[in-house]
Amino acid sequence: MDFELEDIVRLCLALLIGGLIGAEREYHGKAAGFRTMIMICVGSALFTMASVRIGGSQDRIAANIVNGIGFLGAGIIFREKNSVKGLTTAATVWAVSAVGMCVGSGLYDIALIGFVFILGSLLLLVGLTKRIQKLNQTRNYKIVTQFRNKTLNQYEKFFEECGLSPVRSNQQRIGSEIIGHWRVDGSEKNHEKCIKRLLNDPEVKEFTF
Repeated sequence: MDFELEDIVRLCLALLIGGLIGAEREYHGKAAGFRTMIMICVGSALFTMASVRIGGSQDRIAANIVNGIGFLGAGIIFREKNSVKGLTTAATVWAVSAVGMCVGSGLYDIALIGFVFILGSLLLLVGLTKRIQKLNQTRNYKIVTQFRNKTLNQYEKFFEECGLSPVRSNQQRIGSEIIGHWRVDGSEKNHEKCIKRLLNDPEVKEFTF
């Protein structure tokens, strides 16, 4: 059996890297957590190590790793109402597999730098992401009110007065009521100001935001 100490070191390093990134995902309650990230990183390292020993088929095996991870990532992404969830975790799975391949190839310097960049992005950029989201958010508004001429136009002007940019989608009239749907862009502060005023508007019968 031709199993060297360096092979054990590679697998242990892959387990450690996958475990640390997985712990961050597990802590935030994501679909691909602690054990999943370990399996992805160690599995990618194993495939890469095997391809080196087999010889002559390294590129093909590496390409199959990428394809397999693509299918796994697609299973993590899902649509919830009007938003898409799981994109960051799917991208993390893809990046962790790349780190695992680097470890399996013995490219420790690249693997460690990649690990620092991945974990650093997940941990340190959360605050920056929240700040960006405060500057501009897209929300979906639904307003049900008494039907009158130009009723929906009046609410679009109201959005603009609050510093928001509305785009009307479908609308529906049921009896004496009219239902309007908007996709609205603007800062968190302006959204909150708009929501507060609409909640206190006696003409609004139903409001979803």
